[in-house]
Parts: sequence; C-alpha cells; structure tokens
Amino acid sequence: MPTEQRIVSPGSQPRTVRSADGEILSIPASWDLLAPGDAALTRRVKAAGPSWTVQEKRGRKTFSRGVWAPRATIESIRETLACERSTDAYAKRRARDARRREDKQNAYVSEFQGAVLAFLAFDAAHAEVASRMAAAITRHATPVGSGTVARTQRIPIEERAESAVIAWMRHQTTAYDNLQIPRVKGMRREVRRQLAEQSRSLLTAYRLGHAVGLESCPLQQALVE
Repeated sequence: MPTEQRIVSPGSQPRTVRSADGEILSIPASWDLLAPGDAALTRRVKAAGPSWTVQEKRGRKTFSRGVWAPRATIESIRETLACERSTDAYAKRRARDARRREDKQNAYVSEFQGAVLAFLAFDAAHAEVASRMAAAITRHATPVGSGTVARTQRIPIEERAESAVIAWMRHQTTAYDNLQIPRVKGMRREVRRQLAEQSRSLLTAYRLGHAVGLESCPLQQALVE
C-alpha cells in the first residue's frame, strides 16, 4: 500500500514495481521516482514517510534504481537541502569532510602498500622490483569505489594484500584475460586456482633471490609496460 515503506523490484510496465511476494503494484499518480545519486536527499525522503525503494539484483550484486515517494515530499526536501547547501557553513563542513576523507584514504593507501610489500617479502636483491610491484598493485586496488578486494573490510588487511597480489598477477603475468574458458560449473575457479599456483611459484623465486631475466619474466615485463 502507498502508506508503507517497501523494498521492491522494477516492474515490467512503466510506473509499476514488483513487491517481495511477487505482486505487481502501480505507482500512485502523485508519486515521482527519485533517482539514486544524492544520498542525503534519499535518506531524508525515506525518513519523511511512505516510499518504495527500488532494487534490482543482477547476479550477486544488488543495484539501486531509485525511490518512489510523494512528489510534494521530494520537492520540499530538495528545496530545503538546496538552501542548506548554499550557506558558507555547509561549504566549510564539506571542505573539512573532503580533507578528512583524503587523509583517511592516503593513510590506507600507505598501510595497504606496506601490507603488499610484507606479503611479497622479496629477497634484498629484488627489493626494487618489489617496490615497483607494490606501487602498481596499490594504484590499481585502492581507489575508492573500485570494488576490488582491497576495499573490503570483511577480511584482515594481510589477506586483502595477498588476494590483490594474486589477482593483479593473474591479469598482468598470465594469459587469463585471453583464455577461452568453457562454461562448465567450477571451471573458471579451477583455472584461477592453477594460475594462482603459477603466480606463487614465481613469487617464491623472487623471495629466494634467484636470478630472473627481464626478457623471460612475465612479472618484470608487466612492470615495464
């Protein structure tokens, strides 16, 4: 009912949605769809009264498709926010928040790169290679919103670093991206496991200080490109 807070999925027809139990619901004529993108506006609209949050699941991921809510509510809150955001106090607060986020990101980048170096644990003879490799992996893995394993908080940073190294090597030092993997259950996982073993063997050579030629080593080739 329009008086309820609901989580729904997109309907097959315009201005319709599907409820959790499969019922097709028509959007009230006085409602509009608030597109995703303004988190503060969305929070206030949802807190102000009835709304239907549209979510679409694709594979393992769930995507926000906006919030249906009374048009008058959306417009009123949008105007209020616009007034608040036009003040000097708001601008200063935003600047402070941006600096705080930047400082936090810089600290994490440094911490993560240190964790990558610790996992690599290359022999001193390959310290320069380790440094360049850690920097390359960190640049790829740590940007906010990248969705990489480095951004998750569910596992310790040491495990994030290890996973990021193996993932980077899979794409940079193996033929994984060009492989034609059969659509057989578990096949892609098995291919990744085999490639991970190859990567770990290559890492072992660097940890033991073995001589590794530039022309024959896919790792050094990846770092040169």
